[in-house]
Amino acid sequence: MITKVLIANRGEIAVRVIRACQELGIATVAVYSDLDRDALHARLADEAYALGGQTAAESYLNTDAILDVIERSGADAVHPGYGFFSENTDFARAITAKGVTFIGPPPEAIEVMGDKVSSRIAAENAGVSGVPGTTQFLTSVDEVIAFGAAHGWPVAIKAAFGGGGRGMRVVESAEDAPAALESAMSEALKGFGRDECYVERYLTWPRHIEMQIIGDQHGNVVWVGERDCSAQRRHQKLVEESPAPDFPDDIRRAMGEAAVKVAKACGYYNAGTVEFLYQDGQFYFLEMNTRLQVEHPVTELVTGIDLVAEQIRVASGEPLSFTQDDIERRGHAIEIRINAEDPAGGRFLPSPGKIDKIVPPQGFGVRWDGGYESGDEVSQFYDNLVGKLILWGKDRPTAIARTLRALREFRIDGIATTIPADIAILEHPDFASARHSTRWVETTLDLSGVASAAAPVTDEGEEKVKREVDVEVNGRRFSVNVWVPASAAAAAPAAGAKGPARARRASSGSGGAGAAAGSGAVAVPMQGTIVKVLVAVGDAVESGQAVCVLEAMKMENQITADKSGTVKEVRVAPGDSVGSGDVVIVIE
Repeated sequence: MITKVLIANRGEIAVRVIRACQELGIATVAVYSDLDRDALHARLADEAYALGGQTAAESYLNTDAILDVIERSGADAVHPGYGFFSENTDFARAITAKGVTFIGPPPEAIEVMGDKVSSRIAAENAGVSGVPGTTQFLTSVDEVIAFGAAHGWPVAIKAAFGGGGRGMRVVESAEDAPAALESAMSEALKGFGRDECYVERYLTWPRHIEMQIIGDQHGNVVWVGERDCSAQRRHQKLVEESPAPDFPDDIRRAMGEAAVKVAKACGYYNAGTVEFLYQDGQFYFLEMNTRLQVEHPVTELVTGIDLVAEQIRVASGEPLSFTQDDIERRGHAIEIRINAEDPAGGRFLPSPGKIDKIVPPQGFGVRWDGGYESGDEVSQFYDNLVGKLILWGKDRPTAIARTLRALREFRIDGIATTIPADIAILEHPDFASARHSTRWVETTLDLSGVASAAAPVTDEGEEKVKREVDVEVNGRRFSVNVWVPASAAAAAPAAGAKGPARARRASSGSGGAGAAAGSGAVAVPMQGTIVKVLVAVGDAVESGQAVCVLEAMKMENQITADKSGTVKEVRVAPGDSVGSGDVVIVIE
């Protein structure tokens, strides 16, 4: 049996796994970046180890650093969570090569299903049809244009090793294809460490239905239930629910059986999700996520099955604790992803920063899976998910009413969140009658005038600095690093400190509200990193034209000109960090 689990992740999913392990009597090991040294997951785990670095590539995607922590901590299992290395074959093999249990599917299954091109082939071989698309990685934009000409526009470029909508671009015409492919590959590389992409037909009004499966190492695979994830923006989910509304039972059973076929075709075990698009009474295989999904709690609430605990049991070699006939689904569950984004009339602008105060709602049927507490910082370098609010009701109307009550009760000060948009979604008659699709939020839902009313942070907080100090433990001298508030370090240097301490206040960027519309001073709306500058001094630009690309919270955002004219100044270069309100381009 597994005795100590290292969670190779951060945020709410790391917290979720830690809590499941604690209930099973299993010791936990957290890893953290420099920015996450005080994070909730690091505080909750039995042990926590520094990976170093700030960005994902420097920390949570640093295989050697994680392997070193496994060695030092004595962990005998690794749970990858979702994102980061959760669907990385090389990482899974590196873990198992050390004789450590990987709490996930076998590397061979990840290899087939983690790559969305080979997964399409595997599904077809299992008799499950997918959306028409390519079965090879794209090598040039010409292949995108040829596919669009043959199948009709729009088409979708997707990251082959991605998920969560990142590395996906909808292409409306051949003229848009070059920039879309470049942007998709760039975002995929930053988010998943690989930039391979493929292209498929883009359905015009589908629902996104996914099937939770789980299997053991004894050949048993079951489908646990489906989730409707159609309320999306930028191809990233906002609201998920189970069971899917207005969804025929015969389709549900057929989809579940198809999901089991796909899993068995690649020798799959542990938890996974087979995703489908459903339109006009037909469903199409989309992809398989070889990991735990963000939205797994809605399935847990309607079935009473702890999927994380079951993952650990399966990884330990135990058979599933239930059969297909044992699964009973009761009531209805809805999950709301609370993201650090300002709906801003439908633009959904990333909103990193300090959470001044967070008070989740309470009451019957309410569950909060969060990764942050009051005073914690939401960094621009990671995903913008603050946590997940999951509600259960005896039926869908009850669940919707309870969700709306809980959202209005939720208090988060200091950052903007998606809560106002979530309320608008649940209040809309299209959602109540299940007439929405994956394109509904962006094409139908009116979010004009909808914005987050986040209270400003009254205390910017203080940066901590590292001090090397000498300490004695049981008479033995150790030299250790400690992190202390900068002002305290400057005012009273610790005894034994080596070298001068430098104190400074944490900066929140240039401040300011940005330029007025049409002024020509183009300001960024959020903290982030400039990844591309699209204009040069002397260029003529039109109002609404993209002038640079800003990366924030693993997403690329185009910054556009607010007036037509000539570029007078370019104040940034690729790689520059900017703060909310910083002027990056000046147009006259």
